[in-house]
Amino acid sequence: MAANEQHYTLPLPVFDKPVKLLIVVAPYYRDIADNMIAGAQATAAAAGASVDLIEVPGALEVPTAIAMAGRMADYDGFVALGCVIRGETTHYETVCNDSSRALSMLGLQGLCIGNGILTVENRPQAEVRADPADQNKGGGAAAAALHLIALSRKWAGRTKGIGFRPQGESIRIAGEPEGPSRA
Repeated sequence: MAANEQHYTLPLPVFDKPVKLLIVVAPYYRDIADNMIAGAQATAAAAGASVDLIEVPGALEVPTAIAMAGRMADYDGFVALGCVIRGETTHYETVCNDSSRALSMLGLQGLCIGNGILTVENRPQAEVRADPADQNKGGGAAAAALHLIALSRKWAGRTKGIGFRPQGESIRIAGEPEGPSRA
């Protein structure tokens, strides 16, 4: 059973400049959302990050709100929170797949996002995962965003040059004598 497994958790990063997170939550299941918010806020506070919170109607709107904030607001990272519980129709698959895919695409575009949208079979699974004293998936999503922010800051301003060569390296074509670079 996965609940009995031991998992390694990275220590929270340390920042030398302030960090500002936006938590975007779909509070369809209010009690579950509130627990996830509490976990995310506590993790952000432990790392010294400030947090703003907005609510959207459902999990499908979370990526859209994050994309808008990424373009129009000044946040270092984002925490996506919500819960999708399997029902009797295929709507579950649509919401799970599309919200996850959209968040992944935003991340690949450079946004620092921790995905805390729960996708579960039933309410008890959601309750355990949302509880800050249990699996604390809200806190885990905030930690993921913080780690991505730390990586982004670490690599900010670095350039790789053109193509696959590190900046400053020259190309040597086989069969030609060594000499001035053809870069």
